[in-house]
Amino acid sequence: MTEYININSDKMLGLFGAYDENIKLISESYGVTIRQKDNFIEISGADEAVEQAKLLMDKLCELLDKGYEISKEKVMAGIDLARLNRLDEIVSISSETIAVTSKARPIKCKTLGQKEYVDAIKNNTIVFGIGPAGTGKTYLAVALAAAAYKKREVEKIILTRPAIEAGEKLGFLPGDLQTKVDPYLRPLYDALQEMFGMDNYLRLLERGIIEVAPLAYMRGRTLSNAFIILDEAQNTTILQMKMFLTRLGNDSKVVVNGDTTQTDLPPGVTSGLFHATKILTGIKGIATVTLSSKDIVRNPLVRSIISAYDNDTKNIRGKTDERDKTNRK
Repeated sequence: MTEYININSDKMLGLFGAYDENIKLISESYGVTIRQKDNFIEISGADEAVEQAKLLMDKLCELLDKGYEISKEKVMAGIDLARLNRLDEIVSISSETIAVTSKARPIKCKTLGQKEYVDAIKNNTIVFGIGPAGTGKTYLAVALAAAAYKKREVEKIILTRPAIEAGEKLGFLPGDLQTKVDPYLRPLYDALQEMFGMDNYLRLLERGIIEVAPLAYMRGRTLSNAFIILDEAQNTTILQMKMFLTRLGNDSKVVVNGDTTQTDLPPGVTSGLFHATKILTGIKGIATVTLSSKDIVRNPLVRSIISAYDNDTKNIRGKTDERDKTNRK
């Protein structure tokens, strides 16, 4: 089967992307051949694959008409949405600006999972965001916190994370506890500085409007009228998570982020993030959003790396189960 798309040269360049990377991705994903012929794009291959590829490319052309750039990440998002029969949502995902940086750059969701995560934060008091590295959990949460402060919806932004080593020993680092954990809080600092600009960020930090601190500093406090983000929450214990969640005061919003596959807790210690999402399911005002490798918006290679590790973990578990069955026999 062969289908054609009529497209002008300007749009052609935007659709194909740098070094034709967008078209190569579509071609490989659907197993079709895509060629440029004057002001036409020719798509050939199996009937259903051609129809799906054309549907996606028509939708991407619609985004071009609306002035949106077609990045490789947007093409990947479109492919994922098409598989879920939700391709029409790519326009709404691309159009909503959730925040604006200090340099007037709009922040928008790039995947369906990110859109669901942002909507959950807007519509709930406590949101658990679970997913692998590179899915934008921390960045989007900080962007929403900055937007909420600028709209005067909150008076403070509080960012925290547990002081757990990621294969390193904090005790060997110089300085007090705050100095020791500063490197672990760097992703939060970077996102805040992008949202507010360095000078404004430092002023807000000095005035206590922005607070970045280890989780231990939250004990005994009531956090009211604040946007609170707990990052790397997979490294909390059950008691630490309970302590944190019960700090919630009036007119506050809490976002708890983590990756349950990358816990640095000692063997045998249950993650507070895993436990909380298990026992708090179904409570009104609390939502859990699980992001996957499909929502990774860093270098596309990260998606492949995450998938490879996931598959390796499944293989190890499978071999362990087989050994257990053999031993029981």
